Amino acid sequence: MATDRKTLFARLEELGIATTTVEHAPMFTVEQSGALRLSLPGAHTKNLFLVDRDGSMVLVVAKDDTRVDLKALAKRLAAGRFSFGKGEQLEAVLGVPPGSVTPLALINASAAGVKVVVDKALVDFAEVNCHPLENTATTRLATQDLIRFIRACGHEPLIIPLG
Repeated sequence: MATDRKTLFARLEELGIATTTVEHAPMFTVEQSGALRLSLPGAHTKNLFLVDRDGSMVLVVAKDDTRVDLKALAKRLAAGRFSFGKGEQLEAVLGVPPGSVTPLALINASAAGVKVVVDKALVDFAEVNCHPLENTATTRLATQDLIRFIRACGHEPLIIPLG
């Protein structure tokens, strides 16, 4: 069973991670969140759930305006050609529906086999914004706390330039 927001926020609090969450209308794309980006400080993310032909899964956490070259990334990771994970697989692995992909979904035990790649451009920001398992809210936390959270979920993020 996928983790809910209440459990996510309890885990963040347990880790001593401070957050600020803003509720809003559902946002499915980076373009839809344009106005929100102007009112919320910190970097904003776009998150890609990718799979290759062998079934390897990668969660890319990029700065919202980073153009991710999937061919170059696959080569860098010695993976096959990437495609976007299907909605059913996304829900089964990360526990979130399409449009709600977030690094905070790594809290789900079913995400154990996912490799995590973080855009180095995000590390230049003190704070980062991402969905708290649902695309009807945005949660801001310190960028280093996000990295710490990813590690606490059992993943060692690969931090590389993606742009």
